[in-house]
Amino acid sequence: MKSFKDKNTALPSQSRRVFLQGLAAGGVMTALGLRPSTAFAAASQQGAPELRGTTFDLVIDEMPVNFTGQTRTARTINGSIPGPTLRWREGEVVTLRVTNRLNEPTSLHWHGIILPFEMDGVPGLSYAGIAPGTTFVYRFRVNQSGTYWYHSHSGFQEQNAVYGAIVIDPAKPDRVVYDRDYVVMLSDWSDSSPDFIFNRLKTGDGYYNYVKPDLIDLYHQAQKEGVGTALEDRLMWDRMRMSPRDLLDVTGSTYTYLMNGSTPAGDWTAGFKPGEKIRLRFINGSSMSYFDVRIPGLKMTVVAADGQDVHPVTIDEFRFGVAETLDVIVEPSADQAYCLFAQSMDRSGYSRGTLTPHPDLRAPLPPMDPVPTLTMADMGMNMSGVDMEGMDMSGATPQSTMAGMDMSGTKPQPAMAGMDMSGTKPQPAMAGMDMSGTKPQPAMAGMDMSDTKPQPAMAGMDMNTAPMPGMGHSMSMGHPSRNPLDLPGLHNRQLKDGMLTIDWTPPTERGVGVDMKAQQVSLRLDDPGAGLRNNGRKVLTYSDLRSIDGPISDREPERGIELHLTGNMYRYIWGFNGVSYANATPIELNYGETVRVVLINDTMMNHPIHLHGMWSELEDGQGNYLARKHTLSVAPGHAVTYRVTANAIGRWAYHCHLLYHMTGGMFREVRVS
Repeated sequence: MKSFKDKNTALPSQSRRVFLQGLAAGGVMTALGLRPSTAFAAASQQGAPELRGTTFDLVIDEMPVNFTGQTRTARTINGSIPGPTLRWREGEVVTLRVTNRLNEPTSLHWHGIILPFEMDGVPGLSYAGIAPGTTFVYRFRVNQSGTYWYHSHSGFQEQNAVYGAIVIDPAKPDRVVYDRDYVVMLSDWSDSSPDFIFNRLKTGDGYYNYVKPDLIDLYHQAQKEGVGTALEDRLMWDRMRMSPRDLLDVTGSTYTYLMNGSTPAGDWTAGFKPGEKIRLRFINGSSMSYFDVRIPGLKMTVVAADGQDVHPVTIDEFRFGVAETLDVIVEPSADQAYCLFAQSMDRSGYSRGTLTPHPDLRAPLPPMDPVPTLTMADMGMNMSGVDMEGMDMSGATPQSTMAGMDMSGTKPQPAMAGMDMSGTKPQPAMAGMDMSGTKPQPAMAGMDMSDTKPQPAMAGMDMNTAPMPGMGHSMSMGHPSRNPLDLPGLHNRQLKDGMLTIDWTPPTERGVGVDMKAQQVSLRLDDPGAGLRNNGRKVLTYSDLRSIDGPISDREPERGIELHLTGNMYRYIWGFNGVSYANATPIELNYGETVRVVLINDTMMNHPIHLHGMWSELEDGQGNYLARKHTLSVAPGHAVTYRVTANAIGRWAYHCHLLYHMTGGMFREVRVS
């Protein structure tokens, strides 16, 4: 095995790590006292137990586990990791009695399930949570079919293994024909406590990143691009105090990646007979990890995304973010084993399993792909070539738009043309803000907006006293349009070749919670993402998805809501439009209306954005309906547009599903009334 210095593995002490994983292939089973061989068989062959019916009893407890050779404490559901797979049927009423045996409150959220908000399972919004020693009864009608999952929405319990799969059989005959059906749940486990991880992210930027560019990378870049260009690029990243390989905040340096609760050495297996059609229900149940999934030697036909049937599309590989689900059909014809290979997006580790016609037959493990490297274009930087000479940098501070770039005596670089560095001084009301916890923080009422020039859509607004509602700024009503960029309130944008020039950002982005802003983002949905472009494999993109069922409403959106995904990596502050949850007001929707949401990613991180209680209906760049989803991933330097029909009264959560981003502030309440 190679050490972490090898870019294709990027794991510290990888050989020892895998050896230790082999000692504890069964995880929970090992903690129960089973021999390793027995534990391996139980965990790899069966996965999570399956519960069917309409009444379910679930117990959340804690117990010792061992995934790496070290015993730790995990929270479990009915004593297993993952928790039991719940099998429901569309149209039936289900009752779930959830008992809390922890010494702290807990909860269960039914991710992607359309239900009354009182049953949604989000403490502080839909209910108070489940107190220690008590039982809460969820009861609701199942109004959909497909692949979903459930997890705790309390603190960091999701990271500590409180999650499980949901499979809902359709009331009518299934559109998809298959012979076997397997859930494949991917997750990430750390021996470190979630509180420790969050503290490291708050105090040590890049703490878990072992693959930052080195001199060898600079040498190879110089060979391809020339010494001058390579040095200029490296200096640019250094001045921004950013790394082009900062792809995931938490990596395989602390994570062990699991497939149905089994470590890579545990090698979860599923049987088949050659010629059968096998349905694999992939669920990204991790806390912080994006996975790139492929099965070498097998094509995958995508038949459902986020539980909703789509027109079949055949692929070799897909990337999916936290909380997304994808159903595929595979048809192995040969009498051989196949590896289910899911490598983390930053290539710091992987999860694996095996499809096999014989219990003792295993597939070879494919090599890891090279570590992706972001470009300035990936970051949403304007690459027009106009330099920054003459730009006023006098107000820039380490908390400014470029997060501590030292501009003294430095000649601006051409590739940074058009970067907005204005108005970046720290705001009075946010000075010294304590973001270490989740308690309410001081309001932003005193934010100095006196130097802000009103934009056309905000003419006449007093920027010194204007409150910033949860949607960033109000949107006026407009005539129906097939182009999402034509809506009043979304500002006049220049759209060319799928690239959107950003000429306006919310005034609230001028605080210490924002360390960069995108200037030019892509609306194209056919980009597979960094590390997957031109790799010789057909990679699924959002542009490939076409829901079989039509949109919920045929009406054009009455108004638009523009939200920028923002953050400060060094303070580990996250938010929408530069505002963290503690300082945000709810997004207000009127019952029955249809709105268009435009998400613009101003950060260098991918963000899977989840709206509870209602569907997010993905559009293309011209406003045409594509697919119905509950979680939409937005890559750096990209924008995504989608419709929401406000057909569910109540208080709903809306957040990034990266657990530590949500805790760090990228969370809003949506109220429908």
